[in-house]
Amino acid sequence: MQFVFETFLEQLSESVDETDFRDAMARAAAAFDLVKFAYLCLPPRAPGKPRLISNYPPRWTAHYLSNHYHAIDPVIARAQGGQCPFLWGLHYSRTGLSDFEQKLFDEAAAFGIRCGLTIPILDKRGNVAAMSFAADGLNPALLRVTERYQEAFRFMATCFHICVRRKLSADRVVNGVQLTPREYECLEWAAQGKSARDIASIVGIRRRTASFHLENARKKLGLRTRMQAVAQFSAARTGLG
Repeated sequence: MQFVFETFLEQLSESVDETDFRDAMARAAAAFDLVKFAYLCLPPRAPGKPRLISNYPPRWTAHYLSNHYHAIDPVIARAQGGQCPFLWGLHYSRTGLSDFEQKLFDEAAAFGIRCGLTIPILDKRGNVAAMSFAADGLNPALLRVTERYQEAFRFMATCFHICVRRKLSADRVVNGVQLTPREYECLEWAAQGKSARDIASIVGIRRRTASFHLENARKKLGLRTRMQAVAQFSAARTGLG
């Protein structure tokens, strides 16, 4: 478990886009024979869109999002109402469903998503998300995680959520300028006093690549020096810019 967890954290720290995050969680879950997972973060305000990172069949996730199923999904509704992990599907939580909810479960079942374990996530900023591990039936792997590794998976889900929120947030704007994830990340480390060499070592890229992203950020901000870019970034982060 420790090796899986350490590898997972390393991959999260190196992730810069949704594909990286999806692969990191998929590999960690596969170590426990869990095949399907889905992370859904609800929009903080209307009419925002939910963020979904998943290895569910793409046809299902596209259908789910286009039909705004997150608004009627009983699994998501339950995740919003508590912080304890729970099993769903099959004979779990299937009583008293509306016609729309039953339709959702039936459609998901057609893609091999009949039951699962969901971990609610509520962070200190009030953001609500859910990490679900699904299967075609209550197989031994799903039950083993539920019984033996539930707390570990809760911690992994929380780490995943925090890293996604920090790295993929749409709020990568400095003084009205939108930065890429790497530009923002490199400036963030530079604001903590790290050199391009330090940043390269921390992020896992070449020193020249770190300098490239810092220079791109400087040019986008219309500033003459890297120090000015770092100062402007720091001011924007503290609300003084």
